[in-house]
Amino acid sequence: MKQQRKKKTTRICWIPPISLVPICCFLFLPIIAHSSNDQTSATMRLELVHRHDPRVQFHGRKQSLDRFERVKELAHRDMIRHTRRKVWETFEMPMHAGRDLGAGVYFVQVKVGTPFQRFWLIADSGSDLTWFNCNYKPQNFTSHRKRKSQSRRRVFSPHRSRTFQPVACSSQECKVDLSHLNSLRACPNSSAPCLYDYRYLDGSGAMGLFGRDTFTVGLTNGRKGKLRNMIIGCTRSVIKGPTVSKDIDGLLGLGLSDDSFVATAASQYGGKFSYCLVDHLSHKNVSNFLTFGTTISKASLLREIHTTPLVVISSNYGLNVVGISIGDRLLRIPQIVWDFNANGGAILDSGTSLTLLAMPAYVSVMEALVKPLDAFEKMKAFEPFEYCYSKKGFNESLVPRLAFHFEGGARFEPPVKSYVIDVSPKEKCIGIVGIDWPGVSIIGNIMQQNHLWEFDLFHNTVSFAPSPC
Repeated sequence: MKQQRKKKTTRICWIPPISLVPICCFLFLPIIAHSSNDQTSATMRLELVHRHDPRVQFHGRKQSLDRFERVKELAHRDMIRHTRRKVWETFEMPMHAGRDLGAGVYFVQVKVGTPFQRFWLIADSGSDLTWFNCNYKPQNFTSHRKRKSQSRRRVFSPHRSRTFQPVACSSQECKVDLSHLNSLRACPNSSAPCLYDYRYLDGSGAMGLFGRDTFTVGLTNGRKGKLRNMIIGCTRSVIKGPTVSKDIDGLLGLGLSDDSFVATAASQYGGKFSYCLVDHLSHKNVSNFLTFGTTISKASLLREIHTTPLVVISSNYGLNVVGISIGDRLLRIPQIVWDFNANGGAILDSGTSLTLLAMPAYVSVMEALVKPLDAFEKMKAFEPFEYCYSKKGFNESLVPRLAFHFEGGARFEPPVKSYVIDVSPKEKCIGIVGIDWPGVSIIGNIMQQNHLWEFDLFHNTVSFAPSPC
């Protein structure tokens, strides 16, 4: 055999312009060219690496994205990929207050599976996992026979859905990707489902198994849309508490994390979602929508819109609070109370009814708010309320106006009924509760009612405007 000549190898590294980054999922790095003194043609090999590979550098530094930054960046990239659409499609999910169910939360109607099954889930922007009651049985996925549920409660039947697939406990997805949703390590065999034990701060919780399935949504143009391969929780038992009761169908987790409903839905529909909470005492025949896509009309609400930066804190929607005023007087609240880096700050939470303020802020607000109310008849307070009044002779026009001031000059001034709330036919209470400091303050759903809230995950902003919903 003729001895093969040694070839000289040249390695060339090409870094793409920064403007190309949002539209490229993978990068070709490096380019390796082989040349020889022969007249044979040169060969070239390109190594394909993911853009989040640690070898990829921009401006002399390596990328280090945490999982929340990565979700937002991938959503950004998906949006760029779809900019050929002239107008972003929008879909809506019916939403109403839980008064008739004896619950201080809001419910959204979802359609899950193929063919779809309907459920009313608690809309909770303070948690990630979307789950519903479920009657999963492993044998259902060998025969796929249709079986009738023995219960009259709304329970998801995976065996009736052609698109349901359980997540295996032996998978990387179970062991790593779903760990932030409290996936369990228990794995009796490789085909067993991935289990979860998801707990809320109030002690309630849901236990079951992870799966993937399709959501059917109604587009505002009259057509149907599909959200495929979404992570869902098939819950087989619940721990009752303020968040979870045995009477609910489940919970729609609207927090922002890798596999959340919001991350997938928003990336496909304009990077925005919004809701308008009707009065919390409205009956179920009064409803509005949870919407994915642009909803705020700049033309009609231009003078009313306020916009402030969005801060994602452990998948929650945080706002940079500058201060709180009562009757146009800015209160003396230490700025550290609103500092996320000092375990403070404030978030919007649709799954919490009352507004919770860290104690330094709570004390200042109550001192300024209660004094003008001394003219009204006081009633015996009960937990968690500290100040309650008789409705008889109560004049809302004498209650000083409360306002939250956010970064960028945005001012949120809720109506009086959103912080002096009806708790019985004869009694009103100040619906603000103090919590230990340090701690994150929460602007609850009653305080948010009668406003349209739009979360722009593309530009990292929250916009809001008064609305009758």
